[in-house]
This record gives sequence, structure tokens and C-alpha cells, in this order.
Amino acid sequence: MTKNALVEQIRQKKSYLCIGLDTDIDKVPRHLLSYRDPVFEFNKQIIEATKPYCVSYKINTAFYESRGLSGWESLEKTVRYIPGDYLKIADAKRGDIGNTSSQYARAFFETLNFDAITVAPYMGEDSIRPFLEYENKWTIVLGLTSNPGAANFELLPTGSERVFERVLKTVSTWGSPENIMFVIGATQTEEFVNVRRILPDYFFLVPGVGTQGGSLEEISETAMNEDCGLLVNVSRAVIYAGNGEDFAEKAAHKALQYQATMCGYIK
Repeated sequence: MTKNALVEQIRQKKSYLCIGLDTDIDKVPRHLLSYRDPVFEFNKQIIEATKPYCVSYKINTAFYESRGLSGWESLEKTVRYIPGDYLKIADAKRGDIGNTSSQYARAFFETLNFDAITVAPYMGEDSIRPFLEYENKWTIVLGLTSNPGAANFELLPTGSERVFERVLKTVSTWGSPENIMFVIGATQTEEFVNVRRILPDYFFLVPGVGTQGGSLEEISETAMNEDCGLLVNVSRAVIYAGNGEDFAEKAAHKALQYQATMCGYIK
């Protein structure tokens, strides 16, 4: 998916909501457990219920990899089920030496046909370059994360700047706003003005709104640019809004609430 296509979807739907399909088999409503593939059935119903209100779906691959072959089958069916005009993100956080990253890129961009993948930047340019070689695909680089461990490395000073600032500035020179995004955690609200100053034209994937406590309003007020420049991910607060037979209806209601708030910020 191109940047122009993504921006057009955001403007049409008046939404920059990304829904995380971090589907835990232990949290799937019990009435779905009789299906041959309960995870896929859950995802399918969530997608059908929420697709009017979002522009992207993010699949955290750990929830599928942990289940072995059956998990990968659920993942593949889910990716195929998501309509083609939605940005499909593999939250896989890959990154390795060049020839290994080439295989990761092939797996997620060719075999599974994702539009984007999250990667870790700390092995340097050659570990990310294979992903950037794909046309109309996105490489989403970890920039500043929400977890407490961000203080171990990301926030450490290095000369006149901190490590995450060096990462943002350096990685942005390896590609462009057409093929690179950055993960900026929603709980780092005090840093969003600074991050947007460093990267005025790039999209940010922002996890941590909802269950983790990030503020959609603060992020929208401080980090939006002329193209919106934001994909705000919400996972558990939407997909687990209900656990009965009306779980999809409750997920849709929660997604609509987020979309209604976003509508007020779209320029």
C-alpha cells in the first residue's frame, strides 16, 4: 500500500484507527471453541464488525507462532480475509543479518502478503535494508516504546541526544516517508512534540492506547501532521470489549467510539 492510498483511506473514513488482532485462544468466547479454528472465527467476526471504523489491522505474530502449525494456519487465513484496502501489519519485530532479514522479508511480504512489518533497528542498516527493497511495502521501526525497559537503552544519553533520537534521525535517512514508519509508544506523550519535530513527515504507529493507558486526545493534539501521520493501535480494549455471543457487536461499539474521537482531529 502506498502512502497516498493510506492517507486517502484515513480521510475517507475519518479514522486513523489500527486494530490489533492479538488473539489469545484462552480469551476467545467459549461458544466459538466448537469451531475447527476458533481463532480465525473470532478474527473474522471482529474484522466484519470493526472494518467501517478502522484503516488497518495489526497482527502480533507471537499469539499465532506460540500455537505452532495451527497458529500459522489461523494467521494465514486471517491475513487473506482482511480486505485489500486495509493496511495489514505483521507485528513481528524482526531484524537480523542481511541474508536472514531477506528471508524474513520474503516470508512476510511475499508468502503472507503483509503490507508492513515491525523491525528492531539495533543491528543496523544491513539488517533493515532487505525490507526496504520491497516496493509499496512499509518497514515500521521501533523508535520509542512504552514499556518500562525503554529506560535501559532507548532513553540513555549519547552525546547531545538520547539513543532513540539517534535511531530516529539515522534510520530516516535509509528510506523515506513513503516506506518507513516508526513505533512511538502512546505512554510517551511528553516526547511526542520532540519526535514530531525530528520527523515532521513520517507516519507513527502508536501502540498503548486503551488498556495500557495512553491518551488518544494528547497524541492527536501533539503529533498529527498534514497527512495525519498517525496510526493509533488499539488491541485488547476493542477485541475483548465483550466475551459473550455479542462480542463482535461490543467490539464494533468500542471501535466506533475511537473513530468518533478521531473524526474531530482529522484535518
